[in-house]
Amino acid sequence: MTYHVVVAFDRDAEGGLKPGEAQEVMSPVVAERRARALALEHAGALAFSRTGDPATGEFQEAVIPAQFGEVDLDSLRG
Repeated sequence: MTYHVVVAFDRDAEGGLKPGEAQEVMSPVVAERRARALALEHAGALAFSRTGDPATGEFQEAVIPAQFGEVDLDSLRG
């Protein structure tokens, strides 16, 4: 199963970039469009896709088709 996700980023009180809540969307095209729109109202936004099996927790590396403005990829690893 492939998940298409969009995340907006904003600056916190100390000036650091923090990701907002991830939003799942229907397709990579929708993800790119949503990220582009979110970046107009936030510091930045990222669209990515991830394929895997939620039952086993095994997922491939994320594919990032679009990012706009300022994003912090390290803040999404965890």
